[in-house]
Amino acid sequence: MGTVLDYLDKYGNYSFQEMPMTEVDSLALCLLSYLKFEGMVPEVKENKPPVVLRSLEKHPDFEKLFADVRFEKSNRALVGRMLKGKRFGGLRLNCYVNVIEEQWETQFSAVTFLLDDGTVYVAYRGTDETIIGWKEDFNMTFLSPVPGQAFSVWYLNEVANRISGPLYSGGHSKGGNLAVYSAMNCEPEVQKRLVKVYSLDGPGFRPEILEKCGYDKIADRVVKILPNSSMIGMVFESDMRFQVVKTRTFGLAQHDLYTWQVVANHLVKANDIYERRRQIDNNLNEWILSLDEQQLRTFGDTLYQVISASQTDNLIDFTAEWKKSMNAVIAALKEVDDETKDALIKMVKSLFEIAGANARKEITSKLPQKQKPETKSKPVLSGH
Repeated sequence: MGTVLDYLDKYGNYSFQEMPMTEVDSLALCLLSYLKFEGMVPEVKENKPPVVLRSLEKHPDFEKLFADVRFEKSNRALVGRMLKGKRFGGLRLNCYVNVIEEQWETQFSAVTFLLDDGTVYVAYRGTDETIIGWKEDFNMTFLSPVPGQAFSVWYLNEVANRISGPLYSGGHSKGGNLAVYSAMNCEPEVQKRLVKVYSLDGPGFRPEILEKCGYDKIADRVVKILPNSSMIGMVFESDMRFQVVKTRTFGLAQHDLYTWQVVANHLVKANDIYERRRQIDNNLNEWILSLDEQQLRTFGDTLYQVISASQTDNLIDFTAEWKKSMNAVIAALKEVDDETKDALIKMVKSLFEIAGANARKEITSKLPQKQKPETKSKPVLSGH
């Protein structure tokens, strides 16, 4: 069994006309959407012709594609394999958008891929390395729509009205949530053109949102895929059917699509989410649903203030300079009550794991020790 990189080695010379879209293609395109296409792919507001992926190799800013140092090696391997084969080498890219608005607490990015069989894939980027992007993820637990969700609907309508052909959409992590949200709320004529909507370990929705937005209209076209130790994708997971896949790692590291196992041209299916993980996820959802909007807003704002105390605006610097970050975080934690402090500590630990920090054990030892509450408290957020 291999990964998406092995898939590209084996099937990279099959055109989409020879082998139609697979779930692994969707995974590859969602990974590609994380690259930094500024100045290389026409922006959605420009209304220009698309560019071919292979042509970007000669672009003077080509190296900027790999600005995210966390996944630089894997992303270079992905693009290198795509460029070698006809399946993706001739892929056309258009309608790029990347918005980061701290005042609106939103990070939104998307790009559209035109395939050689005439189909169109709208890819929503998941949470990037910015702390403001991560904050918007938490806002999804009590606000709907968050600005990113509103942007996603506008974007899908804009692309569909400009480009003809059958539509696929998808995204990883928050991008998966945006793909489903935009599919539920787009124009009726656009919705009819959607073939499949992929959510790869993307958070779900509060039950009332699924009902309000008419999820049933697209439910049979949504393909939600989770690793067997999913946390991100199990947030508000209730009425959405999902598939489970095997990965090459454990815990929150399974959120990384490069670890998902592939055999032939499909993902390797698992029986279900690990039981212990499911119990923890259920506790998380119960805790979130037990709080009202103001309580959730207060928790989210406090968490953001604690993280922002490190004076960094992205998770790369936050984890790379972890000693400096921890000193600031510990000082900020002194200002909050014990129950909130316990939840914040667990979330900070999860941020380091998500960002791939190597010093996690030492970081944990530096954080204040969890104090035993005098009374039984509600379940708190847990990274594992």
